[in-house]
Amino acid sequence: MGRSGSAMGDSPREEEEEEGGEEGNRLLSHGGGEEEEEEDDEEEEKAYEVKEKIVIHVPEEEEEEGTLASFSWRKLWLFTGPGFLMSIAFLDPGNLEGDLQAGAIAGYSLLWLLMWATAMGLLIQLLSARLGVATGRHLAELCREEYPRWARLLLWVMAEVALIGADIQEVIGSAIAIKILSSGFIPLWLGVVITALDSFVFLFLENYGVRKLEAVFAVLISTMAISFAWMFGRTQPSGIDLLIGVFVPKLSSRTIKQAVGVVGCVIMPHNVFLHSALVQSRKIDKNKKNHVQEAVNYYSIESTIALFISFLINLFVTTVFAKGFYGTQEAETIGLVNAGQFLQEKYGGGYFPILYIWGIGLLAAGQSSTITGTYAGQFIMGGFLDMRMKKWVRSLITRSFAIVPTIVVALIFDSSDSMLDTLNEWLNILQSVQIPFALIPLLYLVSNEQVMGSFAVGPTLKMVTWTVAALLMSINAYLLLDFFSSEVQGLWWTSATVIITSGYASFVIYLVLHGTGMSTKLESALSNFWHG
Repeated sequence: MGRSGSAMGDSPREEEEEEGGEEGNRLLSHGGGEEEEEEDDEEEEKAYEVKEKIVIHVPEEEEEEGTLASFSWRKLWLFTGPGFLMSIAFLDPGNLEGDLQAGAIAGYSLLWLLMWATAMGLLIQLLSARLGVATGRHLAELCREEYPRWARLLLWVMAEVALIGADIQEVIGSAIAIKILSSGFIPLWLGVVITALDSFVFLFLENYGVRKLEAVFAVLISTMAISFAWMFGRTQPSGIDLLIGVFVPKLSSRTIKQAVGVVGCVIMPHNVFLHSALVQSRKIDKNKKNHVQEAVNYYSIESTIALFISFLINLFVTTVFAKGFYGTQEAETIGLVNAGQFLQEKYGGGYFPILYIWGIGLLAAGQSSTITGTYAGQFIMGGFLDMRMKKWVRSLITRSFAIVPTIVVALIFDSSDSMLDTLNEWLNILQSVQIPFALIPLLYLVSNEQVMGSFAVGPTLKMVTWTVAALLMSINAYLLLDFFSSEVQGLWWTSATVIITSGYASFVIYLVLHGTGMSTKLESALSNFWHG
């Protein structure tokens, strides 16, 4: 079932590709062969149309199969872009709130965990990019092929729910920044409406090409880096304490919740889907192993640089709040809404008030993450449902999913900072429970030789990635249990939670066992339950 059945269904198209021969492959690597690829685009949904892709020209001397060219800065520049768009998820308002709370409550002691959490996130994102490059398809498309209808629909719903939760946090973060920069003149709900318009800006930029859109994200990331680096310089955190925090692991029972938050918000489910699609923006010949390997190598370098920069930005935020608020009475109450005001009271004044520097950085984080959320929503919906519609229509649909509930949230919670922080906790939980539904399919597919061919991960890397996945899911399970033990009370709510948790666990087990003989009976039982 799954891949084998899908492969049989796609075999006529695959045979046509093979009949194209080496000449067609050679044309593709030089930007030719567009007619054949356009015909494929008409058959099913693709992440990018042929005319949108950036052509990676291959010199004649590199055409020979098995020849891997030496490193080229020019080629690295051509491949640079997808990793930086992916890195935005590590810098969204939800992550920034986790950073400031970790710094205020735990001081410098969790910086080592931030570093290793970023490294784990990098590993997952490299696998996502590898999947997209080696197969020429993104994760949502491959899930559509691999899993039976009931399972892929459930995976799609989970991905959409995770995306909506992330988008609410990102849009609210932008709205808070707009409220700060307008000195409170623009209320939260109006900031949400203004932020919603960024999807149309995104569509406008996309019409001018992938490179233009990537340039805008470079500006936004640079804005964050400069803003938070300026705050770092202004507050002057201790360099010695910073180095000790990064290189000496330290964890106490008092900071366990912040530690879980630091790790738990690293993997964003929609970001796993997004990266596998973003790498399709470069045109390479996936039928030539050396071309694919070269792309994987350059994307790995680019993603590593992007996440190193994101680590530095997160480090700046954590240490600023560690220096300013660790051990103070404000530490337990500080959150995204009031963080700027606390900073202003402690460090304000001068030509550039720190409140507005914080607001600029937060606005760049919120705006960039909402745009990537819109992007991810397009790929998720198009991939799972194979929807053939204009991008602006799909963008409008995916944007509406998040904006309508976000406006409602803004109107309800605008007058209460504490309620907004509680909402953020619920949204973090929502993200946590969705992680297995992106992570497990990714690890299964990237380990499957039928899907990946010679680019399937080996036994050692497979063991490492599943260990990391198990660690991430265990940490998020702890966060989930801790949250529900304090929030869920009463017989009715407890019973409902037990039923939902049982169904959730069954689906996770099915995903883990998928492709093995043990999954057949479970799959049949779940299928019968799904159909009533």
